[in-house]
Amino acid sequence: MSDRLMLLDTASLYFRAFYGVPDKVTADDGTSVNAARGLLDIIAKLVTTYEPTRLVACWDDDWRPGWRVDLLPTYKAHRVVETVEDGPDVEEVPPTLTAQIPLIRETLDVLGIAVVGAAAHEADDVIGTLATRADVPVDIVTGDRDLFQLVDDARGIRVVYTARGMSNLEIIDDAAVEARYGIRADQYADFAALRGDPSDGLPGVPGIGEKSAAALLAACGDLDGIRTAAADGTAGTPAQRAKILAAADYLDVAPTVVRVARDLELAPAVDRILVDDARAEAATALADRWNLGGSMTRALAALRR
Repeated sequence: MSDRLMLLDTASLYFRAFYGVPDKVTADDGTSVNAARGLLDIIAKLVTTYEPTRLVACWDDDWRPGWRVDLLPTYKAHRVVETVEDGPDVEEVPPTLTAQIPLIRETLDVLGIAVVGAAAHEADDVIGTLATRADVPVDIVTGDRDLFQLVDDARGIRVVYTARGMSNLEIIDDAAVEARYGIRADQYADFAALRGDPSDGLPGVPGIGEKSAAALLAACGDLDGIRTAAADGTAGTPAQRAKILAAADYLDVAPTVVRVARDLELAPAVDRILVDDARAEAATALADRWNLGGSMTRALAALRR
């Protein structure tokens, strides 16, 4: 089996698991374990289908980093339920999911799946860094299209896109990005800045939608080129040029907010998947304690293939 690294956008997956598995699934003490069980089933399916030899659960140490908010105060603002002065803001998360996060971490640990985060950064930034420095093909598993900016056929980096559900996984490569949006993958961050993304509180340039953003990028190459051409009067319609110029303050900061980090200081190596007898025994004991049942059995079978 050739080496392949799989990077999990972990929060994206455990949210999907939480909403995809009934919360009537509980441990003996009544604690909901639907997200933990669902995540194990997701991992089992991904490992069986795509056969990674290395696996990392990338973690949001800070889901709304202050440096991004300082640049763009609307960034993810609609998801905040409590502002914290000296730490990450509190995200709107169902209490029964919040209660399962420690169990999810313990489950990943007992299976030997590395959990990697970085202070003041999101999982996207960890994924960007690990994908960029990988010397093997990479599968990025996420429901977040922001990570399309990392797709690179030449380096074997693709996205396993979960937005349509685990039964309808899509492989996003260079051709898929172009077919969806009419742009290259390396233009995606500029495209997102122009178009905006309400799910992240990214307003975009008013009046510039997907088609006009794609056309401007086709004509000018990148956002800097678009802004220069708008000032020179050499690209787009007069109305588009006026909109680009009027959004100067936003466009000064949006690219930094949208682009994922690729140069974080992280642990240098990712070990191969290895679930030996001792680890399997500990995982089974954890499953018995928390009623993880067949979900743990399936995960173990996939990881021990």
